[in-house]
Amino acid sequence: MTESATGDARTAELAERLTAVRSRIKSAASAAGREDRLPTLIVVTKFHPAEDIMRLVSLGVTDVGENRDQEAAAKAEELAGCGLAWHFVGQLQTKKAKSVVRYASAVHSVDRPQLVDALAKAVQSRQEATAQAPLDCFIQVSLEDDAGAHRGGAMPSDVPELADRIAGAEGLRLAGVMAVAPLDAPPEPAFEKLARVSARLVAQHPGATAISAGMSQDLEAAIAFGATHLRIGSDILGSRPTVG
Repeated sequence: MTESATGDARTAELAERLTAVRSRIKSAASAAGREDRLPTLIVVTKFHPAEDIMRLVSLGVTDVGENRDQEAAAKAEELAGCGLAWHFVGQLQTKKAKSVVRYASAVHSVDRPQLVDALAKAVQSRQEATAQAPLDCFIQVSLEDDAGAHRGGAMPSDVPELADRIAGAEGLRLAGVMAVAPLDAPPEPAFEKLARVSARLVAQHPGATAISAGMSQDLEAAIAFGATHLRIGSDILGSRPTVG
């Protein structure tokens, strides 16, 4: 099979998968009474090549997510002219902040004061030389009792302090909250808890209305509890490519 035929087949596969996910999103939004307020679809492209992202762009995708800085930075540089919004969705070391702010429009995993300070410093440094927009920051909330032990996230009780720190930092914009539903448990109670955390946050910071929640396996539950941003990977891109 020729390269162009292979590419066409992959584009068709992605188009079919993307259509199915968008249909699920519309159905879930309709069931939640929010047909006119569809959540932003972030396609998580980790492990997949830049060529796949270019295909997604041709299919109307505008937001992509990555969770490893080295991989994300390389893709963002290669695809700089595509007009994409890059979302960093993985746990982030403070030493990587300077690199991440070069391409990311949003970080969904802000979970400690040191990271807030590192991101603010990095953005401010770039703003001295460029017209870079403020960085959207989502506070990652742990919905389990072992906050940060496995999947990252701050305790709900720590959210107000982090929010104030982000809101007071030049170069950062407090977007809202983010969470990953616990493994091996129904997602609804977790997303209900996140919605309560979000409501308390909005009461103090009215502009911080975003809720980043929902992945391939639980997007319907996330939408039911107010998700404004979905992070969908495998249901659109398929399994991780084999190296060979």
